[in-house]
Amino acid sequence: MDDALVRTLLKEQHPDLADLELTEVIGGWGNQMWRLGEDLAVRMPRTDQSPELLRNEYRWVPDIAARVPLPIQTPVRLGKPSDRFPRTWLVSTWVAGEPGDHAPITDLAAADVLADFLHAFHTEAPADAPASNRSGVPETLGFSDVHESVDRLDEVRAVWDDAVAAPAYDGPPVWLHGDLHPANVVVADGTLAGVIDLEEVGAGDPASDLAAAWILLPAGGADRFFERYQADEATVRRARGWAVQRALFLIAMGINGDNGRPGGKPHWGPLGRAALDRLR
Repeated sequence: MDDALVRTLLKEQHPDLADLELTEVIGGWGNQMWRLGEDLAVRMPRTDQSPELLRNEYRWVPDIAARVPLPIQTPVRLGKPSDRFPRTWLVSTWVAGEPGDHAPITDLAAADVLADFLHAFHTEAPADAPASNRSGVPETLGFSDVHESVDRLDEVRAVWDDAVAAPAYDGPPVWLHGDLHPANVVVADGTLAGVIDLEEVGAGDPASDLAAAWILLPAGGADRFFERYQADEATVRRARGWAVQRALFLIAMGINGDNGRPGGKPHWGPLGRAALDRLR
């Protein structure tokens, strides 16, 4: 995938956009991205898994975008598979700000911004919504290859064990972002400015999204977040377990990467370790 391919696909399928300035965005994981003009982005999947996710994103995210109080990356055009590129791809809105893995949130007031955003996002999903694969606490504490590098692992396991023991979610499935970690948000002036990469959108238990209170916010932010969001105790316990999983994911990607794909970066490790410190 390169600029020439993207330009050719635009000329063939969306010619009214083909002459806009095109700039590759370094990074990404499941998708490679280009900025298109001032207000748009092109997202091209690197794997055969992502195209179905992108079709779900194209169907459902515009309705969600209309009701949330922050800009989110919203599909505006669907690119179809072709001989030149055999996968579905998207043209989406561009969300301004610095990626959260490069410019962490520092303003405690971002806790209120995140709580209001997720409260608006977490509406009951329709019966035909895709089920989220981030619903319900996973049965095992993942990323065992990095456990030896984690300080005070017994405390981390205690948080995890408590999450597994918490009552399961028994409410209606709600819309979830599904993958809220620092690289999937943008930051401006120290606060949350927008949310990107909604290909994991689906319906389920809100706990996995609420883990963002520890993953994204500075020390003290989680308490302020939950004062505003008003989750029940069991949901908070499950969310803490999800936060442990996400923190370990960040550490693992910082150490190991992902088989050469560009999503894993050394600077993700410290972000994961800082999140674990906020959880203990």
